[in-house]
Amino acid sequence: MRNVAILIFDEVEVLDFCGPFEVFSVTGKRNNIDPFNVYTVAQTDKPVLARNKLSINPSYGLMDCPKPDILLIPGGYGTRVEMKNSTLIDWIRDRAEGAELVLSVCSGALLLAKAGLLDGLAATTHHGALGLLRELAPDTKVVECERFVDNGRVIVSAGISAGIDMSLYVVSRLLGEEQANETAAYMEYDWSMNRMEVGTHKLQFQ
Repeated sequence: MRNVAILIFDEVEVLDFCGPFEVFSVTGKRNNIDPFNVYTVAQTDKPVLARNKLSINPSYGLMDCPKPDILLIPGGYGTRVEMKNSTLIDWIRDRAEGAELVLSVCSGALLLAKAGLLDGLAATTHHGALGLLRELAPDTKVVECERFVDNGRVIVSAGISAGIDMSLYVVSRLLGEEQANETAAYMEYDWSMNRMEVGTHKLQFQ
């Protein structure tokens, strides 16, 4: 079982974290396997107000969070504030060091950039944040018009719903395409590796 830590913060985009949360949480359940232990993490244990005032109770605070095997950083307008939060950026950098995979959705890439985790890599983000990503990460190849970019250990997706595609792709990488397709079918989500490979949705860097 892999620990999947999903960071949340005030003004986080709801689907940015809920989409991947759904993918990793439901994977394997119909096959009586439990490959992922998924939980949310916030700076404190107080409720987080996501976009449009959705209130979420985080599972853990930064200090008591189990060590993640997969660290996922979502985006949203709250990233503009959290970019200046040195405590959070230091935590991201520290937890990313020991993680098997580091993922971002939407403008969560800005937080990875502030932590120095995109230097020398390729990345994308929400189309409205591409310019800011270029400013924050001059040593990063910023890619437009792609659903997600795979650097091997660091995988970043474009805006909002692209996090679902990226998460299913991660399931396929770790558990196989059949399992990813089964998860997508359960979610009634239109996804397949064949479509991703022949389309322009995946740009892979190794």
